[in-house]
Amino acid sequence: MAIPVILEGLDLLACAQTGTGKTAAFVLPLLSLLAEVKHETTLVNTLVVVPTRELAMQIDQQVEGLSYFAPVSSIAVYGGNDASNWDRQRQALEHGAEVIIATPGRLIQHIQMGYVKLNGVQHLVLDEADRMLDMGFYDDIMAITAHLPKQRQTLMFSATMPPNIRKLAKSILANPVEINLAVSKPAENILQAVYHVPDSGKLSLLASLLGTKDVVQSALVFASTKAEVKSIE
Repeated sequence: MAIPVILEGLDLLACAQTGTGKTAAFVLPLLSLLAEVKHETTLVNTLVVVPTRELAMQIDQQVEGLSYFAPVSSIAVYGGNDASNWDRQRQALEHGAEVIIATPGRLIQHIQMGYVKLNGVQHLVLDEADRMLDMGFYDDIMAITAHLPKQRQTLMFSATMPPNIRKLAKSILANPVEINLAVSKPAENILQAVYHVPDSGKLSLLASLLGTKDVVQSALVFASTKAEVKSIE
């Protein structure tokens, strides 16, 4: 639904949750537009703003994978305390990239330091916009858009449509096409349960649950940190 709208160069306001294929829905047509139009490869053509570094890296990987046979350069720009990561981002930005996937705070830092110019951006994507507003990035988003050309295509994706999203959309979108993808519901035979246990008891509880062969045949376990993942292994 979104691809024809993007290819026509129209602004888009889409309500879509994670897992609906929205990343490919905007990456594929934007890459197609990049391949068709002659432009300076050292200028930023497409800017994707996301709430977290994990999402920035994920989208950057998809851009690299989907543009494997196309001469498109991309970089993920996100925060952290790693000085080498900052230097790598700075050098890549100064060298030039056609697609930037960035978190708001770190992108503003690079803008203020003069490492990146956004005056050539033709496409702006705000992914998980509602989450960015929940994290307090409204002012940062407005500051970023102030550095962009007024004539551009803007695409906004959000899992929900609260009033503050409508306010943001009204500020930065021009006559957008609206798409609302129905929220999928879990299958009725899925059992959801919550176990209240202290940190010290989590591993033993997990081992007990996974050891129930007649109940658990395969499992997907999420952890909040890399260290916890290693401890579970």
